[in-house]
Amino acid sequence: MTPEKIHLIMFMGQSNMAGRGTAEQAPAVPDGTGYEYRTVTAPDRLFPLTEPFGKDENNIAGVYEPGMKTGSMVSAFVNAYVEETKVPVVGVSCSKGGSAIAEWLPGTPYYRDAVCRMKRCEAFLKKQGISIVHRFMVWCQGCTDGDLHTNPEVYRLQTADMIQAFQKECGIENCFLIQIGNHRDDPNRYLPIQEAQLRLAEQEPDIIMVSRQFAEFAERGLMKDEFHYCQEGYNLVGTEAGRNAGRYVTQNK
Repeated sequence: MTPEKIHLIMFMGQSNMAGRGTAEQAPAVPDGTGYEYRTVTAPDRLFPLTEPFGKDENNIAGVYEPGMKTGSMVSAFVNAYVEETKVPVVGVSCSKGGSAIAEWLPGTPYYRDAVCRMKRCEAFLKKQGISIVHRFMVWCQGCTDGDLHTNPEVYRLQTADMIQAFQKECGIENCFLIQIGNHRDDPNRYLPIQEAQLRLAEQEPDIIMVSRQFAEFAERGLMKDEFHYCQEGYNLVGTEAGRNAGRYVTQNK
């Protein structure tokens, strides 16, 4: 069944957006509420949104990580978001594990790939007569910059530049920001980037912090390795972020 109107959401960032969980443990997305547009592998139709979200959307000239996406927060996000907004979501995957913010700046292969995926989805939906009510992005990235000891102010400025450029080029209204968590074995390593993300959301009115819960998961035993979370963790953050994003939309749009 083809929806009449939707919210178009780009899901972007690095591995904890891409998802390193277990798809079978992710929540199912009810029929008619969430769809995936597969820009790379099947750009002629919509698919019911399932996990692993975006698993085969690999572009050798851009975001390319075959076999890496195993279960994400996207299904939980969409369920909670739609519960608030009552409008179906079309999601597009464009996330790359291990990517630093410098690799996402305007003009880079990842940035160009994201723009291309967004615009192809928009053109497809318009051709199908599906009304796009809102356009958003969800962003979760920064662990690699913590590992690289990127200057936090440089990180903040570069992230703002990327998001603002993407907004202007693709008509994105808001970026829903999911703060990174902690390195499992070195709890202080990512704190400067976390603080930079807080300042980013405080200083940029179009960037909305929707979850900070990842930072609790090392202590709660919800990490599967030094960097990534088990599916329960992705489900918890996805639900919180989707609910907060949905409430923001219903109250401000």
